[in-house]
Amino acid sequence: MTSAAVETTPLTCDVLVVGSGAAGLAAAVTAAWHGRRVVLVEKDPVFGGASAWSGGWAWLPRNPLARRAGIEEDIEQPRTYLRHELGERYDAARIDAFLEACPHMVAFFERHTHLRFVDGNGIPDMHGDTPGAAEGGHQLVAAPYDARQLGPLLPRLRKTLRETSFMGMPIMAGADLAAFLDLTRSLPAFLHVARRFSSHLWHLLRYGRAMHLVNGVALVARLAKSAEALGVRLIESAPARELLLRDGKVVGALVESAEGLLRIEAGAVVLACGGFPHDPQRSAALAPTLDTLLPLPPPGCNGDGLRLGESAGGRVADDLRSPIAWAPVSRVPHGDGETGHFPHIIERGKPGVIGVLANGRRFVNEAHGYHDYVAALLEATPPGQPARSWLVCDRRFLRRYGLGYVRPAPLPIAAHLRSGYLKRGTSLDQLARSCGIDPSGLAATVAEYNRHAREGRDPEFGRGGTAFNRKQGDPAYPGPNPCVAPIERGPYYAVQVEPGCFGTFAGLKTDAQARVLDGGGQPIPGLYAAGADMASLFAGHYPSGGINLGPALTFGYIAGRHIAGAIGYEQEQAQRG
Repeated sequence: MTSAAVETTPLTCDVLVVGSGAAGLAAAVTAAWHGRRVVLVEKDPVFGGASAWSGGWAWLPRNPLARRAGIEEDIEQPRTYLRHELGERYDAARIDAFLEACPHMVAFFERHTHLRFVDGNGIPDMHGDTPGAAEGGHQLVAAPYDARQLGPLLPRLRKTLRETSFMGMPIMAGADLAAFLDLTRSLPAFLHVARRFSSHLWHLLRYGRAMHLVNGVALVARLAKSAEALGVRLIESAPARELLLRDGKVVGALVESAEGLLRIEAGAVVLACGGFPHDPQRSAALAPTLDTLLPLPPPGCNGDGLRLGESAGGRVADDLRSPIAWAPVSRVPHGDGETGHFPHIIERGKPGVIGVLANGRRFVNEAHGYHDYVAALLEATPPGQPARSWLVCDRRFLRRYGLGYVRPAPLPIAAHLRSGYLKRGTSLDQLARSCGIDPSGLAATVAEYNRHAREGRDPEFGRGGTAFNRKQGDPAYPGPNPCVAPIERGPYYAVQVEPGCFGTFAGLKTDAQARVLDGGGQPIPGLYAAGADMASLFAGHYPSGGINLGPALTFGYIAGRHIAGAIGYEQEQAQRG
């Protein structure tokens, strides 16, 4: 549909937000709380964007929950960490804006909205050998939320990603997940799972969906409820097709709706459409050596925000270390004929699994971050060959921790074997042949790995050598290293893992106020970007978990305040109480 189509009666507002993930909702809520009339449009029939399918974790140094737990940190510590991580790509103005706003953003949402957080104070930064790395206090996740509080808003919100739930029941990282892993080994864990699952079954019967919301779904539910309470007009199934410009200023957008083309005139527009993970043309242009990409965000995240920004003179960053936020992903063939994507986040650091290439050789410290795993895979893959790896384990590991979409005991594995998702061999040779892995290479790799693993060592890659590695491992494992155990109790199993992504980094260039910049580096009046539509604050590096949602929430908040003409953080808190 174009501007030549029939238009409906125009809408006017102070702020138009395009996109309903964490960044867009944060901008809408912030601007509305500051007294601005806000309209939020979402192209999909449900709100939540990629954030709803995420783990929900946000990297937010110096946040109030950490301080309440006694973790006091000078702003120079995360600055030091990021300077060493990013090197010449360190953007001092935007990073300072982020670090200064983080604690105020969290305090604002806790004090004035329905958003509440749970701390991840025990989660270290990913690269513990980098100066300034913290061993905790930087992570937050939205607190669980009772979906019944949403009322009529509930069916308008995206459900949890199919592959990361169990019969539609989302599982929260931390104590909740630990209980599911210890189901057959601990009476308290069994009782916890029994309560959770019986409650979920009742919710399915009564409401037709999960009502105990956690992770990314809880985050967007709490933000959406806050937006509704503050009078934000939420319009779904309404893709923005064209920005309105007047005298070089963005003054709104043309939005497709069920009634026709809707003209929304606004004092400012915030683009938060989720980046371009489903835009194969842009992905190919920015990552030309990549043969396939398995995106985890919803299909609607296909570059709309970037195209809209470019139409107004914005520029997409092309000088990042990586244009894509990598994640190791496996293809999941479902019984109904659909193929899903599973992110391998949890099991890679557990003791007794390795990642190998087609030649049977390891290529990475498997307990490192998910982005690091795929970056290493791409680097290790010979030119012209597809980037593929296999996670290999034995029966003990599979039944204790699961492998990808295969759940741990007592859940059965037969369906995964029939579908071909899970490969099995009574010997390593048989497993290698079923996967297309070089048998002699795999045998040599496992023999060498086991020789050191029996002593809890990994001299080749140093697995278990950082606080982040050890956090990814199993603290209950009786061996000397929570990340390392031999692979020697057949049968043996493997799942193929390919390059996937949580989102994209190559967004529109912006300044410290989230304003979109033109080719000359000047702000385009009336146009802002946040989330994946904003060029990565960390220039395509991945210094820690939560580095997508942390800046998304914070720069959504910064954009909303800047549009509203808000005064300094401390002065505002003193005046508002």
